[in-house]
Amino acid sequence: MDHTTSITLASAPYELKLARLDAHLGRLGSVLVAFSAGVDSTVLLHAAHRVLGERARGFIADSPSLPRAELSQARALAAAMGCELDVEPTNELEGEDYAVNDSTRCYHCKHALFDAMARRLEALGFQSMAFGEVIDDLSDDRPGAVAATEASVEAPLSAAGFTKADVRRYAREHALGVEDKPSSACLSSRIPRGTRVTRERLSQVEAAEARLKALGLRQLRVRHLGTRARVEVGADEEEFARSNREQLERALEEEGFPWTEWSLYRTPGGAPSPGPDKGLRSTSR
Repeated sequence: MDHTTSITLASAPYELKLARLDAHLGRLGSVLVAFSAGVDSTVLLHAAHRVLGERARGFIADSPSLPRAELSQARALAAAMGCELDVEPTNELEGEDYAVNDSTRCYHCKHALFDAMARRLEALGFQSMAFGEVIDDLSDDRPGAVAATEASVEAPLSAAGFTKADVRRYAREHALGVEDKPSSACLSSRIPRGTRVTRERLSQVEAAEARLKALGLRQLRVRHLGTRARVEVGADEEEFARSNREQLERALEEEGFPWTEWSLYRTPGGAPSPGPDKGLRSTSR
């Protein structure tokens, strides 16, 4: 889709976009939706189920880079929407192309996802696969979209002109409970490019983030920098992190990070944080 076309689609009234979405989904006949419990895929699965009923199902890859808490949330959300959800393990971590963690890692991840979906699609006798791309995604470098195109995966939301604001509106109007959910990313994104992705590193990051959330932080990322963790927190939680630093850093040390660097979290598309913020300095124990 070219830039002019995407602008035209996005500028249409919301009601027209919704009609386009429903028509697109209806033409699919049956669809398996890549589901992560994020706002985009939740809206797509809900809309597909609303239009197609039992001929729409969700699919989630049970990957080592998927936190167990997010898998549990995905199961619960699909059940709350009355949607069937297929959970299948994927083994992209066993592939050297993925594990080396270069600029193509996301491509290989999505390639594994769509391969697994295609096998399930055939077993179900369904006709189509779809993923939750929105218009905003088209301005980013998204290797996963290349894998989607190669696998003939539909993108009904972006085809209808849905923006991030539109999916949040849909989620709010249908009381899906995800309209304010922040964007997320897999655990592998916490490991710097060029550093090998291993189960041990993924598990360490998952455990560290779970510990910090249990202590009260909500939106955060723990970047794995060897024996050092770079912890990014939401701007509204900076004061909490500062006030509870000793307890938080003790938990990180117990998870194998004796050095801690603090920074403010930037949502995707926001200004990157080049280093520790002034109010959250690097420390060690």
